[in-house]
Amino acid sequence: MKRKKFLSVMLLCLLATTMQAARVDTVWVKSPSMNKDVKVVYVLPDKALDKKACPVVYLLHGHGGNARSWILLKPELPQIADEKGIIFVCPDGKNSWYWDSPKNPAYRYETFVASELVKYTDEHYATIPEKKGRAISGLSMGGHGALWLAIRHKELFGAAGSMSGGVDIRPFPQNWHMKEQLGEFASNKKVWDEHTVINQLDKIENGDLALTIDCGEGDFFLEVNKELHKRLLERKIDHDFTTRPGAHTGTYWNNSIDYHILFFDKFFKK
Repeated sequence: MKRKKFLSVMLLCLLATTMQAARVDTVWVKSPSMNKDVKVVYVLPDKALDKKACPVVYLLHGHGGNARSWILLKPELPQIADEKGIIFVCPDGKNSWYWDSPKNPAYRYETFVASELVKYTDEHYATIPEKKGRAISGLSMGGHGALWLAIRHKELFGAAGSMSGGVDIRPFPQNWHMKEQLGEFASNKKVWDEHTVINQLDKIENGDLALTIDCGEGDFFLEVNKELHKRLLERKIDHDFTTRPGAHTGTYWNNSIDYHILFFDKFFKK
């Protein structure tokens, strides 16, 4: 019995040393357009570590967040990455709203994420380097950013999501450092009109993107999300739209991200 138990323990130890688990890397990615390095957190499933090509979900943080926001908000991401075989990429977008700012040349985060970061990721990790294997989502400012980038770069992203997204920025002209990137609203209305997601819908047709959008019933962005849903319906663009109890909180996003990952996983498996 003792010998049998010893052999069982040794076998378990052997399995533990040969099996890989998801890895979380923190990387500094060079941005030529901004002439600086940007911090990016990668969550890599064991499949990717074995050099087997995996789909990628880019996750964008909200205002005041950073590259580690998602791994702190959803500590289970490594386990989810392993279970689904998905690479998660979480860049530090500062308070940029993921625009190339027309006022601030130091903030070119549209170029960084959609061009420089996608290129770096495909060159350094085992990805599926096509839109069918690439999705993007985010919360709040990052929800705006995910839709902004996906709509404007539909050749790169096959699916996109927004959680509690600031999908129309114009009702909030004094908030979240937006005027630092766009100028004062009163004297730059055209710029603000051109940099809000809800005015980008003419760039897509039905079938260009798989879209999932949600917002809490107690969220201050609820009405602009409902208006986005209405305009997508008017343009006959298929999408998922969900409202749930909840507000603009980490508790809501910790739950919401599960639905986005499920949506993207189904998209990747089509």
